[in-house]
Amino acid sequence: MSKSVNKVSLLGRLGRDPDLRFTGTGTPFCRLRVATNDGFKNKDGEWTERTEWHTLVSWGKLAEVCNQYLKKGDQAYFEGTLQTRSFEDSNGQNRYVTEVKVREMILLGSSTGTLGAAALNGINSDDENVDEETVEAEAA
Repeated sequence: MSKSVNKVSLLGRLGRDPDLRFTGTGTPFCRLRVATNDGFKNKDGEWTERTEWHTLVSWGKLAEVCNQYLKKGDQAYFEGTLQTRSFEDSNGQNRYVTEVKVREMILLGSSTGTLGAAALNGINSDDENVDEETVEAEAA
């Protein structure tokens, strides 16, 4: 029997304020855009920095906490899993999106300096029993 692991760890900064929405059944979910930076030397030996953008989704109580405490520019640590889902866009085309389904968030630094890391350490969604709920065309 072979094992597999689906785990994502990101330490980055929010590129915009969180977007809290609700499913048709009233379950809260929050979309986040997080930037991470990676540095390397190019073929000329010059240091180059690259920014990667990630789409994250948190569910339930964690979604509400992310919306309440995170703001554009804040630095945070996220753990979760990769999840790919499909939806039909307004033109009837099938689209696929890969996102990080957040299970834990730790706020490391607020852009406003008003909230320290200790305030939100270890907030996670383990208590929430939210499985892959379909988010219709809102996802685009």
